[in-house]
Amino acid sequence: MRGSNLRKFLKALDLLSKPEGVTIDELQKELEIDRRSVYRQIEFIESLDFPIYDDKIPFEKKKRWKLEGGYLKKLPNMKIPDINLTISEIIALYLLKGEGRLYKGTDIDKALNSAFAKIKLFVPDGLFDKLNKVKTLLIPSSKFAKDYSGKETTIDSLTDAIFQKKTCRIRYHRFYDDRIKEYRIDPLNFFENDGGLYIFVRKTNTNEIRTLAVERIKKLEITNSSFEYPEDFKPDELLNSSFDIIYDEPIEVKIWFSAGQSRYIKERKWAKEQSIAEQKDGSIILEMKTSGWFDVKKWIMSFGTDAKVLEPKELREDIIKELKAAANNYKKQKHLNV
Repeated sequence: MRGSNLRKFLKALDLLSKPEGVTIDELQKELEIDRRSVYRQIEFIESLDFPIYDDKIPFEKKKRWKLEGGYLKKLPNMKIPDINLTISEIIALYLLKGEGRLYKGTDIDKALNSAFAKIKLFVPDGLFDKLNKVKTLLIPSSKFAKDYSGKETTIDSLTDAIFQKKTCRIRYHRFYDDRIKEYRIDPLNFFENDGGLYIFVRKTNTNEIRTLAVERIKKLEITNSSFEYPEDFKPDELLNSSFDIIYDEPIEVKIWFSAGQSRYIKERKWAKEQSIAEQKDGSIILEMKTSGWFDVKKWIMSFGTDAKVLEPKELREDIIKELKAAANNYKKQKHLNV
């Protein structure tokens, strides 16, 4: 059924659902179709097992058509929403759909596709087919995206647990010591970072907020225990305060960047609290307050000789130690190649 036909079908049902019913002339006027098409519409509705009957009202010359009275108790009078989506709004939704790749194969993905199928029925015929050209505006990158094949059940179960506010028992692969640990968690919020799906949880026994990588959850069981969402937990503020996804004690850093990297650094906002001081030689000094010692250190080291930690002293010494260890690894490799 095409979009325009669906709208006529729903509107016809709406008119037939009225207690007083509707005449053929009224259907013709409201649906903006000829009488022959009106009768075809009625036949189509009857073919879907909607109980329609015609009724002659006293002192009226024309019959009125209605849905059978007992059926109306099950089906309230329907209202057809006037969905005036603009082209820009439709395009924005279409682009947003492209960012749902992390949920591929899950109930969320199915729901998303179902929602767009319904929206498609209320927009001009053929518009969504033309929107394939819109993909050239924004191509979702999967270069660093994690593969969640086989994790659909885990994602769906976590989603259910979040909505139902149910505590879960999980077996989790800890990355830093390569061990499998068991936890009781209260799942709070999903979030995406660099192509990966993460979840904020509260450890049930300690009330600590932790970040878990969804793909490292090896086993999950939803318990019958309920929890209350922590009123003082603000995930948006937490994500804004951390440099990447690891949040811990606040850290204030002062970093020098070469003239070659200064323009790149100035293009972005790296922390909620930051300031940039330009130097005479074109270099800059970035000062920021954030959290995530390891993430900040890793980021600074990625610039090589174009970045240097000025403060704090402990971070500078940590990076020096790391660079010396890396240099020793290369020396060992050179010796082995000989």
